[in-house]
Amino acid sequence: MESKPSQQLNRRQFLLTSAITGGGIVASNLLSQSRVFGQAPAIITSEKMRPGVPYGVACGDISNDSALIWSKSDRPARMIVEYSTSESFRNVQRAIGPNALEDSDFTARLSLDNLPPGEQIFYRVIFQNLADKKISSVPVTGTFRTPAKNRKDIFFAWGGDTAGQGWGINPDFGGMKIYETMRKMNPDFFIHSGDNIYADGPIPSQVTFDDGTIWKNITTPEKSKVAETLAEFRGNYIYNLMDENVRRFNAEVPILSQWDDHEVTNNWYPGEILLNDNRYTVKDASLLAQRGRQAFLEYMPIRYNGDPTDKTKIYRSFSYGPLLEIFMLDERTYRGKNTNNRQTVQSQDTEFLDTKQIRWLKKQLQQSKATWKVIASDMPLGLVVRDGSTDFEAWANGDGPALGRELELADLLRFIKRNYIKNVVWLTADVHYAAAHYYDPGKAQFTDFKPFWEFVAGPLNAGTFGPNQLDNTFGPQVKFLSIPPDLKANRPPSEGLQFFGTVKINSYTTVMTVGLHNLKGDTLYSIDLPPEK
Repeated sequence: MESKPSQQLNRRQFLLTSAITGGGIVASNLLSQSRVFGQAPAIITSEKMRPGVPYGVACGDISNDSALIWSKSDRPARMIVEYSTSESFRNVQRAIGPNALEDSDFTARLSLDNLPPGEQIFYRVIFQNLADKKISSVPVTGTFRTPAKNRKDIFFAWGGDTAGQGWGINPDFGGMKIYETMRKMNPDFFIHSGDNIYADGPIPSQVTFDDGTIWKNITTPEKSKVAETLAEFRGNYIYNLMDENVRRFNAEVPILSQWDDHEVTNNWYPGEILLNDNRYTVKDASLLAQRGRQAFLEYMPIRYNGDPTDKTKIYRSFSYGPLLEIFMLDERTYRGKNTNNRQTVQSQDTEFLDTKQIRWLKKQLQQSKATWKVIASDMPLGLVVRDGSTDFEAWANGDGPALGRELELADLLRFIKRNYIKNVVWLTADVHYAAAHYYDPGKAQFTDFKPFWEFVAGPLNAGTFGPNQLDNTFGPQVKFLSIPPDLKANRPPSEGLQFFGTVKINSYTTVMTVGLHNLKGDTLYSIDLPPEK
């Protein structure tokens, strides 16, 4: 008879059997895993024909009754996903996925729909040889929790900025350890707030510190120069997946992904020509963005919205039970060029989200019945992010009335106030430190909005910078800052100044507790936000 230990113990035992690097597992491990899964071992007719699964599995875009499963084969193969509410895969269900082919770099994804609410789902991905259906890969396992139909505690994490500024996978340091720290906190899901990769940031074999000690990176050809070809953009995502901490995290924590600039190149905007960066032979940022977007959609567990052939729409929303809805913005695709950002009227140059995305966000916010509405913004609202000496990269442009891109934000904040939309919280990353900001109309230049909170987290195994200047247009007040005001730029992960955030929503009180944590997982700051009734 099957035993029924606690769900958390099931999860840990289950993941210990996970074939995270399935492509390298030999026949003896196949036999061992087949016993765990309660199946007879497959007859190995030719190991050379057996597909490998070198980079594990991932789950993403989880919502009330569905989740997206991602993986990558090492050759043409059919993706198959088996799933169950039992770790022993009793009453297993099987879903036949697409072929992983060369045109997608052998990546594949499959949506699991009509999932039971409030359950731990165990799944395994198998790749089937297209020439011989009797030959399949070693199963690679993962797990996730579905949102509860009724009110239940929610706990999730967020952060951004992975493997930037030359800080890559250092085995002596333990790899990208912050992903293991987050995994151990057992979040329901994770919001990656952009800069999933640094396509413009080559990883050197080593970095020498002032005291003579050396940081040693794993390197690959694709990460040794700026990404220009599609293969090089893909290689940036593959590089991160070489880290065992990242693979374990992906197999256990669903990811909601958005992109920012470094998925293409620093501070890019549509139509930009890279005249002053001699590292690039391809100067057209829009062409680089086309290749970067394709790699992003191939390697992140993200749905293709609307028409499957239209891969341009990255903004989307997720309902996670009655207490939470998440709105994922795209602040890169539709923006105007970076300027001095001081225009007095809205125009093409002041666009940041653009009219269509703004209309979508307003409608979704107004129709949402969730207690809490989290807006995931890949760039902060009130922090000044410069692009060169005269131009600006984000919303803010320095103190004063709402101008330039701030006009779009002012219109959105005014809409939230005038339509009595309650309990809106903003989460972001980008600036490579953690902070808590309270936006107070009583201290602002533009005052027609409801007070709100913005929380900043990151980086995740990248250089630490900051702090940035605050713009007083919307009255932000610093309530917490994770770094000293005189921090030397580009501090390495080994100094411990790596940060992520967590959010817990209590199902009984509906209070939202936001925490900011360091590399070890220590809570540096926490605040309880009672909901507006």
